[in-house]
Amino acid sequence: MELTDADLVARVLLDDDHHAFAELVRRHQSTVRGLLRQLTRTDVALADDLAQETFLRAYKHIRSFRGEARFSTWLYRIAYNCFREDARRRKELVGIDEAKWQAEQDPQTVDPALRHDLMQALQTLPLHERSAVLLCCQNGLSHDEAARVLDIPLGTVKTNVLRGREKLKRALAAWESK
Repeated sequence: MELTDADLVARVLLDDDHHAFAELVRRHQSTVRGLLRQLTRTDVALADDLAQETFLRAYKHIRSFRGEARFSTWLYRIAYNCFREDARRRKELVGIDEAKWQAEQDPQTVDPALRHDLMQALQTLPLHERSAVLLCCQNGLSHDEAARVLDIPLGTVKTNVLRGREKLKRALAAWESK
């Protein structure tokens, strides 16, 4: 029987079980890195650095995980905080590294032109809308979970998702007519 995230957290807390934490990292690293890549406008190196910082902080502060939300929600909150701190430090967000982005795409899964248009459209959204859309629509968090991650009211998350999706629909309308 596979252990739940809660079981693994308990093992880390009770026995300082490094293997249990390694399993948590294995389970969540792809989604945390994916979120950070989107937030950093696909700067792979920066996203990877922020993901590493996220897991270091998670391990260091695992005792603060109260289990009120899913472990993944708690991790997303840490990742988002790492991103915001880095963006404040640099006072700018990085642009798309087109060569790296193209190298990572799987042409079998989605039309590359649509993926490119979607990536471009996401980058035009204000950060608060982009963050809400990525958390809810791409990473599958509920509005309530996204509100916890972003530390904003539930109604604000709903508004940001709605506005962001509407802007994306308008931006991608040209693609649909092709």
